[in-house]
Amino acid sequence: MSFLLLLEKQNVKDKKNKRVKNAVKAIIIKDGKIAVIQKAEDNKIYYTLPGGSQKKFEDMESALKRECMEEIDCEINIKTLLFIREYIGKNHEFKTRDADIHKVEFFFLCEIKESEKIKNGIKPDKTQIDVLFIEIEKLEKYNFYPKGIIEKIKYVKMNKNIYLGDIN
Repeated sequence: MSFLLLLEKQNVKDKKNKRVKNAVKAIIIKDGKIAVIQKAEDNKIYYTLPGGSQKKFEDMESALKRECMEEIDCEINIKTLLFIREYIGKNHEFKTRDADIHKVEFFFLCEIKESEKIKNGIKPDKTQIDVLFIEIEKLEKYNFYPKGIIEKIKYVKMNKNIYLGDIN
């Protein structure tokens, strides 16, 4: 393989690692509890909100609905955008692993039908174990990410759209 071809492949790889990625997250609150995904990675259990990356040419609403079907097997009704969070991996606790990650996450308040039951969806994440509701008041006792929105979730009804900046 020629040097120029190797260099071109490296440039493509470098450009891919440096792009900013959009992600969408669902905040589903029911009876004082929030829907979360339980995950396991590196022998550690942690919790996140349902959602994931937006695909090229996919609008955010479609991305969030797709991600919720894949992860929690529920159709959602998207109510409003609550938070926008940046995650610049090199600035946080996982800086060794996430040094090249820069993403912008959009957190939407969502509802599920009264009759819907959340469970592992049709295409769960590789690290996904379970889906459950956790009491919002006890959320800080769990290894929940992003940690920086826990307090904001408690007061979700009072908040308007908020840019949260680069938080862990």
